[in-house]
Amino acid sequence: MSRVHAERLLGGLAATGAAATLVLGLVVAPADAVQGQAQRLMYVHVPAAWVAYLAFAWALVASVAYLARRSAAWDRRAQAAAEVGVGLTALAIALGSLWGRPVWGVWWAWDPRLVTTVVLLLVYVGYLGVRGLSDDSSRNARRAAVVGIVGFVNVPVVHFSVVWWRTLHQPPTVLRPEGPQDAIAPAMLAGLLTGVVTFTLGAGWLYLRRVRSLALAAPDDAATDEADPVHVVVTRGGAA
Repeated sequence: MSRVHAERLLGGLAATGAAATLVLGLVVAPADAVQGQAQRLMYVHVPAAWVAYLAFAWALVASVAYLARRSAAWDRRAQAAAEVGVGLTALAIALGSLWGRPVWGVWWAWDPRLVTTVVLLLVYVGYLGVRGLSDDSSRNARRAAVVGIVGFVNVPVVHFSVVWWRTLHQPPTVLRPEGPQDAIAPAMLAGLLTGVVTFTLGAGWLYLRRVRSLALAAPDDAATDEADPVHVVVTRGGAA
């Protein structure tokens, strides 16, 4: 299966997942007993945040690989993953604000989860910004790789901020130290996990398209992108 076919497959699966998430989140799952209908934003807000973590984790791996191998292909993968993560983090913040307004009564609060998430967004916006500091693309890539590695330290800080500090934000419902037992109703959990799968597929689709777009600007070594682990997994799975 070619990269283009892999993109189409991921796009189709993501669209199917989006429809399933809408049905589960708006029809099957009940409204929250305390937060009411506003809680339904969870099926988009939480997956966006979780998949942003995943995107930044892949940017970390690709940044380490770039510094080790000095391969422009790995730099493109890191950049594409970071761009996806930035978009998803911005979406999570915007949806969180919409959620917080009816529940907390304000659009914004100086809450540890909110503040650390904004810091995370700014760090990776800075990651993208350092790529334009010099006319030397290799130097820019090295700088970006360092930021991509150091910046990931903030990801666990964001996730555990609701455990470590007093916060208005609700604690983790699934990825919490004591596990998900009794934390969320089965119908809600089904909608949430379907949303996570959907966002993962959609992010994979965006990632592959962005890597291909970046490779078109550097055709001399674009062929090495065929070794991208995400590409290999998708194409081999499709061929099977």
